[in-house]
Amino acid sequence: MCQSHTDVNNNALKKSCCSIAASALLFIPFSGFALSLDLAEQLALKSDPRILGYQSTARSYEEASVSDSTLPDPRLLLGAVNVPVDSFDLSQEAMTQLKVGIRQDFPRGSSLEIKQQQSQWLSRSAAALAQDARRKLISDVRQTYLNLYYEVAALEIISETRRLFSKLVNITESSYAAGRINQQDVVQASLELSRLDDRAAKIKGKEEGYRAELTQWIGDQAWNPIDEAFPVLPELPEDIDVNAVITTHPLIQAKNARVNAARKSIDIARQDYKPGWSASLDYGFRSGDNPDGSSRSDLATALVNFDIPLFTSDRQDRRVTSSQEKTNAARYEMDDALRQLKRIYDKELYSWRRHNERVSLYQDSLLASAKDNSRASLQAYQSGVTEFNTLMRAQITELDVRLENLRVKVDRASAHARLLYITGE
Repeated sequence: MCQSHTDVNNNALKKSCCSIAASALLFIPFSGFALSLDLAEQLALKSDPRILGYQSTARSYEEASVSDSTLPDPRLLLGAVNVPVDSFDLSQEAMTQLKVGIRQDFPRGSSLEIKQQQSQWLSRSAAALAQDARRKLISDVRQTYLNLYYEVAALEIISETRRLFSKLVNITESSYAAGRINQQDVVQASLELSRLDDRAAKIKGKEEGYRAELTQWIGDQAWNPIDEAFPVLPELPEDIDVNAVITTHPLIQAKNARVNAARKSIDIARQDYKPGWSASLDYGFRSGDNPDGSSRSDLATALVNFDIPLFTSDRQDRRVTSSQEKTNAARYEMDDALRQLKRIYDKELYSWRRHNERVSLYQDSLLASAKDNSRASLQAYQSGVTEFNTLMRAQITELDVRLENLRVKVDRASAHARLLYITGE
C-alpha cells in the first residue's frame, strides 16, 4: 500500500515537471528553422538602425516645422524707473514709476513661414532616405544570402563528388592489389580526393564569412541551416522608362528635397533685407501726490521698434550668395546621384542579360554533356579502354561545370537584386 502511494506521488511529480517544461518551452525562441531569403529580409528590416534613424530624423524635422512657424515668446518687462538714490523713496519724485509691460518680437518678412517649409522639405528628405536605406538593406541582404547559398550548395556538390572519388580510390586500390593497374593511379586518386578536401575547406571558410556578415542584420539566425530551394526574387518590371524610374527613386527624392530646402535658405536670406519689428506696451504706476494734493496719474507707454537694414553689402548680400552656392552644390549632388543610378542600372541590366544567356547554355547543353562525358569515362575505365587520367579529368570537368552553373545562377540573381534596388518592386 505504501509502495503504491509512493508511485502515485512520483507520477504526479513527473507530470508536474513535464507540464512546467512544456510551459517553459513556449517562451524559448526556436532557432533551428531553415533560413529562407524572405525570412532573412523580414528579420533584417525588423530593427535596422539606419532606417529607424532616418525615420526619427524625419519626425524631428516635422516637429520642428511646427515650432519654426510660431512667433517667439513674448517678453514680460518688470522694473522701477527713476528711483531717487538718496532715499529710495518711491513717492518722493514725480518721475518715479513701477513699470510692468509686455513686448512681442516679429521676425523679418515671411521668414517664419519659409522656415516651416524648409523643415518640411528636410523631413521629406529624411523620410525618402529611410526608404532608400530600406532598399539598400534588402539588396545587401539578398546579395549576401545568395553568396551564402552558393557556398552551401557548392559544398554539397563537392561532398557528392567526394563520395564518388572515395569509391574510385577503393576501386584503384583493389585494381592495384589485383595487378591490373600501376601505383600511380592509386596515388592520383588519393591526390584528387585531398584536393577536394582542400576545396571544401576553402568553401566552408567563405560560408562562415558570409554567415558572419549576415549576422549584423539578423543576429544568430544567420547560423541556421539554409533553405535548400533556390532563392526566388520578385519579377523585374518590363518595358520601363529608366529615366522616369530613376527620377522617382527614393535617393533622388531625398536629394531633390534637399535642393528645395536649400532654395528656402535663399528665401530666408532675402528676408533679411526686410525690417524686423517689435511692439511693446508698458504700464507705469506712480505713488505720492502732486503739489496741489491730487494723486499722481499712472502712465502707459506703447512702442513699435523697427530694424533699419541699411548696410547690406557685408551681411545680407553675402548670406544670399552663400545660400545660392549651397543650393548649387545640392543640385550638383542630385545630378551626380542620377548619373550614378543610371550607370548602375545599365551595368546590372547588361550583366543580368549575359548571365541569363549563360544559364540557358548550361541548362540546355553543358550540364548534360559533362554528365554524359563523366559516365562514359567511368564505363570506359572500368572496361580497361581508357586511362585513369582521362577518367579523373572527366569527373573534375563535371564538378567544375556544376559549380560554374551554380555560380552563374547566383550571379544572375545578384544582378537581379541590384536592379530591384533601382527599379523597386
